[in-house]
Amino acid sequence: MGVIAEAVLSAGGKAIGVIPEALQRRELANEGLTELHIVKTMHERKQLMADLSDGFIAMPGGFGTFEEFCEILTWSQLGLHAKPCGLLNVAGYYDSLLELFDHAAAEQLLQPRNRAMVVTESDPEALLDAMAQYRAPVVEQWLTPETT
Repeated sequence: MGVIAEAVLSAGGKAIGVIPEALQRRELANEGLTELHIVKTMHERKQLMADLSDGFIAMPGGFGTFEEFCEILTWSQLGLHAKPCGLLNVAGYYDSLLELFDHAAAEQLLQPRNRAMVVTESDPEALLDAMAQYRAPVVEQWLTPETT
């Protein structure tokens, strides 16, 4: 995340960080960001990031990336937001995850409209273009942010 933030800042962009106090105390916060929000918990971090975001992109990562991406997809499925959710599938990194999503849809454990919520491209510009064209399916809102 630090490399991406530095690239954004170097190109004249804004980089906003959200970090829990416990990680900030371990000196893991990038103090050179445009904005840095310090929150109490990881749950508060996710909610604030969702509130501040126009969309969500997962780049190759590990368990934290997988968990956060699937959670934000679930929020979309539940009608908590209608923002695009994209996977930057660099060199086929997410091919197996996408196969899992397809398998879940084939097994009728994932509705096709929910599977279609995952925007995927291997090129960053193509992903941003696809996300700009994204239109969320109309879903009944099961929950509100206050009830989650």
